[in-house]
Amino acid sequence: MKIAVVVDSTSYLPKGLKEKYDIRTIPLNVLMGDQVYREDEDITNEEFFGQMRQMDELPTTSQPSIGDYILLLESLRSEGFTDVISVHLSGALSGTYQNAMAAGQSVEGIEVHAVDSEVACYVQGFMALYAAQNKGSLPLDTLLERLEEMKRQKHTNAYFVVDTLSNLQKGGRLTNAQALVGSLLKVKPILAFEEGRIVPFEKIRTKKKALTRVEEVFAKEMERHKGKPVTAVVIHSNAEEEGRKWMESLQADYPDITFRLSYFGPVIAAHLGEGALGLGYTTYEIDTDY
Repeated sequence: MKIAVVVDSTSYLPKGLKEKYDIRTIPLNVLMGDQVYREDEDITNEEFFGQMRQMDELPTTSQPSIGDYILLLESLRSEGFTDVISVHLSGALSGTYQNAMAAGQSVEGIEVHAVDSEVACYVQGFMALYAAQNKGSLPLDTLLERLEEMKRQKHTNAYFVVDTLSNLQKGGRLTNAQALVGSLLKVKPILAFEEGRIVPFEKIRTKKKALTRVEEVFAKEMERHKGKPVTAVVIHSNAEEEGRKWMESLQADYPDITFRLSYFGPVIAAHLGEGALGLGYTTYEIDTDY
């Protein structure tokens, strides 16, 4: 048995980390006007945000085609892989997970074990890292059970603070009136994952207060997970300096926790907009050095 690990592009794991653990990537697509770009391959974050600011309509996104996934599986099979653990962003947000399962049924000689992470971004990447780092020491069935446990027991969680309501409004998630009132009141929604869906957690006045509230929730969860090997990530949407300062502040408060800085790439940023910040973590032991 030879196991490959695949993750979709919305994990936003660093290239060096994926290379270290031989994690393969299947890209999602972002549609801007008449142009279709493969995330992390055809367009940079800088180019994406520059173009999005000029657009009246929100960029749209799409999952990899079954054909793209079949090509990846055939390539892995030619390298001698017999099984694939394929970790994807929440199936409630995208059809990527479903397409991975469909592609697996179309390629003989290699078995696909698709995993619906029920989250997204680097937090989803935690699961791919755990799979890649333990595929040689754990039986496949045990490893797949562990990945499910990461979701079931809330060993992996995340919260997001949206800085601007314009993308939510453009995407039809808010009316013009709601966006206007929210902007005037400086409302900063805190979002969380619930059964794989992104749902409102709280609405807070001002971003500073919203981040403080996320810190309070994080503190309670860290108390519950005291003694476990927590790895956390701060995620930013074209706000690297702000994200780094928040990460450094959190690191000072929690010296025993490993913190990493990541970003919202085009597919996720198209929905959250610029300036969004996220905080996620896992209690499973993983290596994020490269």
